[in-house]
Formats: sequence, structure tokens, C-alpha cells
Amino acid sequence: MSIALRRGSTGPATARSQQQAEGRMATLLISPTLIVLGLVIVYPVLAAVYSSMFTVPGVDPRTGFVEGGEPFVGLDNFASIFTGAGGRFWNAFWNTSFLTVTSVLLETVIGLAMALIMHQAMRGRAWVRASILVPWAIPTAISALLWRWIFDSEGIANTMLGTKVLWTTEGFQSQAAVIIAEVWKTAPFVGLLVLAGLQIISQEVYEAARVDGAGPVRRFWNITLPLVKPALLVAVLFRLLDALRMFDLPYILIGAGKESVETLSMLAQDEASNVRFGPASAYSVLLFLYVFLIAFTFIKLLGADLLGGRDEPGGKKGGRKSPRRQAGGGRSRQKEATA
Repeated sequence: MSIALRRGSTGPATARSQQQAEGRMATLLISPTLIVLGLVIVYPVLAAVYSSMFTVPGVDPRTGFVEGGEPFVGLDNFASIFTGAGGRFWNAFWNTSFLTVTSVLLETVIGLAMALIMHQAMRGRAWVRASILVPWAIPTAISALLWRWIFDSEGIANTMLGTKVLWTTEGFQSQAAVIIAEVWKTAPFVGLLVLAGLQIISQEVYEAARVDGAGPVRRFWNITLPLVKPALLVAVLFRLLDALRMFDLPYILIGAGKESVETLSMLAQDEASNVRFGPASAYSVLLFLYVFLIAFTFIKLLGADLLGGRDEPGGKKGGRKSPRRQAGGGRSRQKEATA
């Protein structure tokens, strides 16, 4: 009896020590990653926040010389955004939001269509996939130079339209040029991720839908779109985060200092290039918060769909279903839709 009691008493302690050992091992394994993330993410963000609390050195009225060091102004760089001096910031903010929403929306629709085309069984499918993915492989700077030549006043675009549109000047046409170039380059990325989602859908689901009499449109809305939704949402999230930081394409295609296409990244770069590091850091911090807020909201609202999980009756989020259960669930949903 005493031996059994001693064994029972040492059992939980042994389990706790084993868990602590595993925890220490896990911490040791992920520590290099945490250190790298701290160096490339946490430190630059903190340095930008610190730099945003200083302003450009002024001229000392008593001596006429530039004051040494950057004066500490606290949150004045952020407060100035909400005054008359913040007009340029809000213009860049709305340009960034408009270009992001418009381009991502078009990329989602076109990328989904590309994925459906690449998924079809056809002769030369490998060549079709390779040709569709070529724009994504081209560097952004080269793509911008290519489209700048196309949108020249004597370029291919005006020749085909039979008109003289000044695409690279101020106005809505410059925004349209940036959106067209951005969609052309990044829609294949959305198509590639959606194609990966299409390839894991079981063909048994489509066969059951055909037996039940569902047409192509109904199969798309009730089978393809719901089952490919996790991959599509991941593609949209990646594109949102990338488009909000848009810089090189409008900078090279249209040029700097154009109010129609100036984004937050371009505004921060312009301030930094003019040695106004305090305001530039403030704009960079606000852009970081904007991107973080969009990502957090997107994941918070659609986190289960991003992971491919489903909500269970008890409020618990389950993991991914097995292929057999997934096919059976899709078949039952399809029967309900076609009934």
C-alpha cells in the first residue's frame, strides 16, 4: 500500500516536470525566431515611434545658425495631421484606401476566373498556367517601366483607344493607370492561391451534384465557391496587406509629388528624403497601425474561415474535416440546394 501511495504521489510531479522540460525545450527552439522577429520588426517599430516625437531643427533667432539636434515635440507630429497641415496626409490616406480596395476587388474577380481556367483539363494546360503566372514573376520596377511605356502619350494604349490621354499626369486617369498595372501584375497571385484550393476539392462532390441535376452555375455557387473560400480569403488578406504598402509601382509609373496617386508610403519617403524624419516616422507609424488594424479585423472576423474550420453547435471551432466527411457534407448540401 505504501509503495502504491508513493508511486501515486510521484506521478503528478513527474508529469509536471516533464511538461516543464517540454516547455523549456519549446522556448529554446523558438527563441531564434523570436530574436529575429524582434530585430527586424519590434526594434524598427519602436525606433520609428521614438523618432516621430522629434521635429526638424529650426534656426536659432539669436545666432542665426541651425539649432543642434532635433527638438523634442512629443505628439505634435501626430496632432498636426488633424489640423490644416494634415491635408496632404489625408489625401494620401484616401488614395491608399481607394487604390487598395479597387485593385484588390478586381484582382479577386480576375484571379478567381484565372484559377478556374487553369484548373480545367485541357491540352496545353501547363503552358496556360505558365503564361498566366508570368506577370507575377516580373519585378515590380520592370513592370512599372513597361506600363509607363504603354501609357505614354504616343504609346500603345492611346494608339488602341484612338485618343490622347495623358495617363501619367494629375487626374483620375493616373489612378486608373496604377490600378490597371497593379491588377495585371498581382491577379495571377490570387489565381495561384485559389488554384491550390480548387485542387483539394474532391471530384466526388461534383459527380454527386451532376447526378442530382445541378448545372454549372449552381455547382459553382454551392460547391466551388464555399469550398475554395478559405484559400480565397487568404489571398485577399495577403493582397490587402501588400496593397496598403504600395509604393514602387505608382512612384515609377506616375512619378513622385502627384496628388492623384500619392500613397502613405510615398508621403513618408518624400518627408524622409527632405530630412524631415520626425513627420516621416509619424506617417510610417500611422501606416503601420492602419495595416495592423485591417489585418486584425480581417482575422478576427474571418479567422475560422481562414483556417478552414467550421463552428460546431457548442460554440467550439472544429478543425478541418477529413476528405470523406468533406465530400459527404458537400454532397448533402448540394442535394439540399438542388431539391
